[in-house]
Amino acid sequence: MATAQTAPAFGVYIHWPFCRSKCPYCDFNSHARERIDQARWRRALLAELDHWAGQTPGRAVASMFFGGGTPSLMEPETVAALIRRAREKWQFADDIEITLEANPTSVESANFAALAGAGVNRVSLGVQALDAADLKFLGRQHSAREALDAVAVARKHFRRVNFDLIYTRPGQTLESWKRELKAALAHAGEHLSVYQLTIEEQTAFAGAYRRGEFTLPDEETAAALYEETQEILSAAGLPSYEISNHARPGAECRHNLVYWRYGDYVGIGPGAHGRPRVAGEKLATRQHRAPEIWLETVERRGHATTDRRALPPAEQAEEALMMGLRLSAGIDAATFEAATGTVLDDALDPKGLRAMVEGGFVERDARGLRATREGLLRLDAVLAKLAA
Repeated sequence: MATAQTAPAFGVYIHWPFCRSKCPYCDFNSHARERIDQARWRRALLAELDHWAGQTPGRAVASMFFGGGTPSLMEPETVAALIRRAREKWQFADDIEITLEANPTSVESANFAALAGAGVNRVSLGVQALDAADLKFLGRQHSAREALDAVAVARKHFRRVNFDLIYTRPGQTLESWKRELKAALAHAGEHLSVYQLTIEEQTAFAGAYRRGEFTLPDEETAAALYEETQEILSAAGLPSYEISNHARPGAECRHNLVYWRYGDYVGIGPGAHGRPRVAGEKLATRQHRAPEIWLETVERRGHATTDRRALPPAEQAEEALMMGLRLSAGIDAATFEAATGTVLDDALDPKGLRAMVEGGFVERDARGLRATREGLLRLDAVLAKLAA
């Protein structure tokens, strides 16, 4: 039985699928549209929220997250309506965190006051780089100066502010990244997300990379960039709490912690995934991916769920292991059992665990299991050895 201390939190994710333009590295469910019927989309998102609230009554919402796409392109009235409806349908934790992703342009930062008034108390800004040439390469529509100005505006309106950076960019050296990271720290507050550039299929970068139009830093340079990132941010008081996320203690993104600790959450909007617990069963859910089909389906039947299946205990344990080892603190055994119904040791291959401990890739103690710095660098391979 889950206790108050170990019970996984409950979150609500809302997906806004529209952007002004599609970034060449992005494989998220995002689409550029010239015109959007905001009122129609507001009604549909509210309808799907109602549907999932009816499936998960009585839950206490620890976090809401507006992702995309670019949800800062939503009308603040839509954001306010969704927060208000969620508060009506579920309980809100006293310290609920409500995050909205935004591009750091002057046009979008002009809406920050209204979004804060709607109930958003945390914003995550896609800065991505502080170098003009790299911003152009990444397809971003803002300058470095505009981005930093948006960060300053955000700090006036939101209790918490995060911004993202992408590294291992073409031609990036250790010295240039150190300078850029230290410049970012002059503006970062309590949280910074730092992602390694990867080439994902079905993106514009995938074709360009195959054609040899650009190259990425080699594996040795990428590892050095990662290590330098850890050292610089830790020294600045923002240690990593997850592979790509750094925060001062207590300022971690609560919604992402729901995912990494394998809590329950509902996904609303095109392509949104969910892991809610309904009638005692942990479900894997997905909403229809195509925006227009999603919209028409919700208008017809109140939701656009295309996949809904109960997850067997072994699959829950595997997912919880995969998510939890991303955290620097690793997996708490009591939380793992509360979330999955499986004892942590039963989810691990004894021979693989022994090999990973002896190799210095994981540590196992009475509290739980965590990956070391070396293990985090090779997490996919470590997970392949650990899973029972």
